[in-house]
Amino acid sequence: MKTMLGIDLGTSGVKVIAVKQNGDVVAKATAEYPLIQLRSGWSEQNPQDWWDGVLSAIGQIVSNRDVSPESIAAISLSGQMHGSVFLDSEGKVIRNALLWNDTRTYQECEFITRTIGEEHLLELVGNPALEGFTAPKVLWLRENEHENYSRLRTLLLPKDYLLYKLTGRLCTEMSDAAGTLLLDVSQRTWSEEIIRSLDLDPNIFPELLESTDIVGTLKTDLASSLGLDAGVQVVAGGADNACAAVGNGVVEEGIVLVSIGSSGTVLTQTDKMRYDPKGRIHSFCHSVPSKWYLMGVMLSAGLSMSWLKNEILMTDNDTINAEASKVPPGSEGVIFSPYLFGERTPHRDSKARGTFFGLSSFHTRGHLIRSVFEGVAFGLKESLDLLSKMGVCPNEIRLTGGGAKSSLWCQILSDVLNSPVVLMESDEGPAYGAALIAAVGVGIFPDLPNAARSTVKTKGCITPDPLNAKLYAEIYPVYQGLYASLKDQYAEAFRIFNK
Repeated sequence: MKTMLGIDLGTSGVKVIAVKQNGDVVAKATAEYPLIQLRSGWSEQNPQDWWDGVLSAIGQIVSNRDVSPESIAAISLSGQMHGSVFLDSEGKVIRNALLWNDTRTYQECEFITRTIGEEHLLELVGNPALEGFTAPKVLWLRENEHENYSRLRTLLLPKDYLLYKLTGRLCTEMSDAAGTLLLDVSQRTWSEEIIRSLDLDPNIFPELLESTDIVGTLKTDLASSLGLDAGVQVVAGGADNACAAVGNGVVEEGIVLVSIGSSGTVLTQTDKMRYDPKGRIHSFCHSVPSKWYLMGVMLSAGLSMSWLKNEILMTDNDTINAEASKVPPGSEGVIFSPYLFGERTPHRDSKARGTFFGLSSFHTRGHLIRSVFEGVAFGLKESLDLLSKMGVCPNEIRLTGGGAKSSLWCQILSDVLNSPVVLMESDEGPAYGAALIAAVGVGIFPDLPNAARSTVKTKGCITPDPLNAKLYAEIYPVYQGLYASLKDQYAEAFRIFNK
C-alpha cells in the first residue's frame, strides 16, 4: 500500500505526517523554528530554518518503524499564506521572509488601494489590500531596501520555497498565489493589470500550477540522503486554509468548515468566483482545480481563551471547562468582544480591542470563561451570516481545530449557530489535506472529492438546545451593537496610546 507525506509549514514549526492510501495516519513528526521580530509589528523567518526543520521531520518519519520508506510514493505541502521569499539570480535567499502576520506595510496598502481602487481590487483579487498580504511586502522592499530589491529575480511563497528545494523547480499554485493580491482570482492567472499598475517586473512571478499538479521528482542527491527513492513525486500542494478544507472534506458546495484554532475561520467552497463588495469575506482559489472558497476570519478565537487561561487566570483546560460549565447560558449578562488583536471579519479594524461588557460584583471567574466561549461563537456566527447573504446555504457545518476538543465549546457553538455541528475524526489539519492532494496528484484517486469521500471521517454530531438557541438569538444583537457603540472609542484609545 502506497504512503504519502503531507508537510504543513506553519508559523511556529513544520509538521509532517505519513498517510496510507486508505487514509490512515501511520506516523507524524514536528520540528520547531524561531520567529524573528526586530521591531513591533515586524514578523520574519529565515527560510533556511524551514528547510532544516523539514529535513529533520522527514528524517523522523523515514526512521519510524511503522513507515516503509520504499512505500512513499508522493510528497505534497501546505503552507502559511502571504509570506514573501525573495530569491536572487542564483536562486539564493536575499533576506529573511516577511510573514503573514507582519504589519509594517500600512502605507503600501494605502498606495495599492489608491492606485487600483478598492472596488476594482475586489473584482480582480477578491480581497482588500491588507498588511499581511504579499504585494505590499514587495513594495516595502522596493521602498526601504533598494539594494535587496535590485537583486530580486523570483518571488516565492513559503511552501513554494520548499518545493524549489525539493525539486529545483520555481513555481507556485493557485490557492497560495490567490493570497498575494497579484493574481486575477477569477481567471486564475497573474494579473497583468495590477503588476503593471504597481510597476513590478512581471518576470519575478513564477509559473502557476493547480494544487494537484506534479512539480517533479525529488532531487537525486536529496532522495539518497533522506533514504527515499529518487522517483518520489512532489505535488504542488496548497495554502494552509485550502489544505485544511481538503483535509476536512470541504471539496464540494454545501459544506461549511468552522475552525477554532488560534484564529477562527468559517470557510466554504464555491463553484463560481464571487466576492463580498465590502471586502469582509475573503475569496481565494481552492485546491480543487477550477473551484474557489469563501472565508471569514476572526483573529482571536482560541487566542482569546489562551490569553484568559494563561495570563489572567493561570489555570488549565480542565479547570476552564469545569468552571464555565457551572455558569448558565448567556453568562448572566457578561458579553465578551474577542478583538484582542483587532479584527478582520466582519470588522476590518486593527484598532478594535477586547472588552468584557455587563460585569458586576456578582460575577465569577466562570462567568468570564463562559463569556469568552460565547463571544468567539458569536464572532464566528457573524462570518456565517455574511456567507449566507452571499448565497451560501450549508447543508452541513463541520468543526475542527483545538476548540473542538472542548465539548462545552462545541455545544455553545451549536446553540449560537442554532445548527447541528459535525465533529471530525482526524485533527491533523492542513498536513492531512496535503497528503490527500499528493494522492490525487499521483493518480491514487481521480480527484479531491473522491479522495475525501474515501478517507475523511466524522465522529459524531452536536445538536442545538432549543432554549439555549432562543436565548443566544436575543443576546446576539447586543453583542453586535457593542462594536458599533465602541468603534470610535477604540480609535481614540489607539491614538492616545500609540503616539
